[in-house]
Amino acid sequence: MTGTLTASSEQLGDFSDAVARAYFPHDLVVKRGPAGPADLRAVDLGPVRLARIGWGSEVAVESDHPGAWAINVPRSGVLEAQVGGHHVLSLDGQATVCPPDEQTRMTRWSADCSIVGMRIERGYLVDEVTALVGLPTDRLPAQVDLRTDSGRAWIGLLASIGTEVLRNPTLARDERVGRRLAGTLTASFVAACFPEEPGCGTVRPRIVSRVVEAMEADPARDWSAAELAREAGVGIRRLQQGFQRYLGRTPSQQLLLIRLERVHADLLAGRARSVAEAANQWGFGHLGRFAASYRERYGVAPSVTLRAR
Repeated sequence: MTGTLTASSEQLGDFSDAVARAYFPHDLVVKRGPAGPADLRAVDLGPVRLARIGWGSEVAVESDHPGAWAINVPRSGVLEAQVGGHHVLSLDGQATVCPPDEQTRMTRWSADCSIVGMRIERGYLVDEVTALVGLPTDRLPAQVDLRTDSGRAWIGLLASIGTEVLRNPTLARDERVGRRLAGTLTASFVAACFPEEPGCGTVRPRIVSRVVEAMEADPARDWSAAELAREAGVGIRRLQQGFQRYLGRTPSQQLLLIRLERVHADLLAGRARSVAEAANQWGFGHLGRFAASYRERYGVAPSVTLRAR
């Protein structure tokens, strides 16, 4: 669904039905109003739906969000909620995260509160969190700070993609494009939920960081795919997906780069008497394949580096 709807307070029943179809089924209580027109804009991207919702009246909304997560970002006004037994008060710059199949009550949705909402199918988010972070989705926070770098990146994507698809609805009708946009938004949201610690440089999911650190600590080890997956705490397929998405290469390609860097450093520093000694020390068992990889990486044969030290 793409498009825009508006409604007066007398039409809020019909408007509520439209919100239920576009976002989530719910129970609505009008507490005070109206202060302005109700407004709904919705975009369907397959496993992800986007919605901009303003009731134009102060309301309370209750939903158990069947089968999907709801991430609600007030762009104005106040959104106050009870989420999993926790009181969550969100203003602009914060997101309320509502889990699937659990009752959440928005106790105060102020008349001037317009939210940008992102609905993510439960199974889809489970797969993405597992692939990118290696943590269960029950570890998602009830509130996300969008004033961090990763938070600003996600809300910026959310606004730009939503605007572009509303302007050009044919994008959402192309299933491949829709899923690609959904994947981009979801990965960015996961990064906002699980930012790297300060000083870590480029944001990288923890499952990738843990495996790269293990490789760096023992590059000569004959790492198997199963051993690397155990380091990450995820399955092999999820590990491969995380590496491809964030590094653009497979774990084995990353290990090759680390080993080549160690050999290159030893040859330059004169820490090895021969190319074979350096290659064997860092886990290369086939000198011919090693030499070809080295030349591709550094543009010269390893023997040239050894002689030039």
